[in-house]
Amino acid sequence: MQEETQKKIAELLFQQRENDFERASFDREIAFYESIGAGNIEMMRFFASPLCCEGCGILSKDKLRNLKYHFVVSAAMIARFCIHYGMTPELAYQLSDIYIMQADECQIESQVHAIHKKMLEDYTRKMQRVKNNKIYSKQIVKAIEYISEHLHSKITLHDVAKYLKISDAYLSRLFQQETDMTFNNYVNQEKITAAANLLRYSSYSDLEISNLFCFSSQSYFIKIFKKYFGMTPKLYKKSYQLPELK
Repeated sequence: MQEETQKKIAELLFQQRENDFERASFDREIAFYESIGAGNIEMMRFFASPLCCEGCGILSKDKLRNLKYHFVVSAAMIARFCIHYGMTPELAYQLSDIYIMQADECQIESQVHAIHKKMLEDYTRKMQRVKNNKIYSKQIVKAIEYISEHLHSKITLHDVAKYLKISDAYLSRLFQQETDMTFNNYVNQEKITAAANLLRYSSYSDLEISNLFCFSSQSYFIKIFKKYFGMTPKLYKKSYQLPELK
């Protein structure tokens, strides 16, 4: 039995080498699951990959069944990461069961992809609430959710206050009182944390990331980054690169 298993593994590895198959980045996969656990909508969407994308293994020769198998794996991994980050096991597994059953009833591949996208959004938004509801008032929870969903835009105190239908002064005072930091500092912290993930897991340049998160200039982005990480974005990115093999 063991010899037969080893033979199948050897055959699979041979086929993958012949087809230049390369597994999807493990670091990027972990970043994806962590972004869900952290309740970060923007970063989850950035790191998300379609089911059965390039770099994924083949679990069945039937395309629809293969897609469903990958869906089950994805649901199981997401549930476990969410539990690790604070979601109750009951809720995490209940959601997993619901979405897996929905995927099982799909007749075409596009339906599975649609349910997968819905599942990612649902888990991430629920983790957002798990993370925020423990310590913040309802208004600050909504403010933080707004910030999380608009990291790629210019975020102002006035815009968020208008969204919450409260005064700028009241939001500013309440935000500092509950988070122990100013509104602008919190926005910068969230943007810089997301930017650091891109530096680690993407090929984007400093300028591209600065523009992506709507910093007023590249020099301001570098200044804020150094404030939080003690080094420039270039040095940070370099510190996470593997040395080249000679």
